Amino acid sequence: MNRARTSRTAASICLAVAAIMAPGCETAPRSESDREVLRIRSQDALARFKAEDPSLSRVLGSAYGYAIFPSVGKGAVGIGGAYGRGEVWESGRMVGFCDLRQGTIGLQLGGQEYMELIVFQTREALDRFKSGTFEFSGQASAVAVRAGAAETANYENGVAVFTATKAGLMFEASIGGQKFTFEPR
Repeated sequence: MNRARTSRTAASICLAVAAIMAPGCETAPRSESDREVLRIRSQDALARFKAEDPSLSRVLGSAYGYAIFPSVGKGAVGIGGAYGRGEVWESGRMVGFCDLRQGTIGLQLGGQEYMELIVFQTREALDRFKSGTFEFSGQASAVAVRAGAAETANYENGVAVFTATKAGLMFEASIGGQKFTFEPR
């Protein structure tokens, strides 16, 4: 493993552990400049998703809303965690901020950074997400984005999830879940 990859892996592990240990983190960025950085990174992540799967534009066009996480850091050594912050869009406008926390246990080792896009087919699905009680159990599955993936994705309870790896390497055979929080704009 080269030095840059080792550093990214170590950073992802530290970020994930910090996410587990710091449940009081704020969902929305504090400063306007931090909000602008998140806005730009979210737009870039969405553009990458669409570039990797052009059919995603049609799916998003017919969806009620979506949550975009431009960077989720994930790390594990037996016990793992992940954290990411993103934006929530409803009917074509940004309505708030969200964060993702994930905990896992099992045979796992490594660190990874990825993007996640959660598409809400209906208003009810988006309202569940915004209520603060939304979470995925170990049975929820995400689709790795690639050409045509959006057209064949199955909505489960009005929700479809897409991911794309940005960096790192992760060996994982674990169970866990993701929990989300929402803060209106």
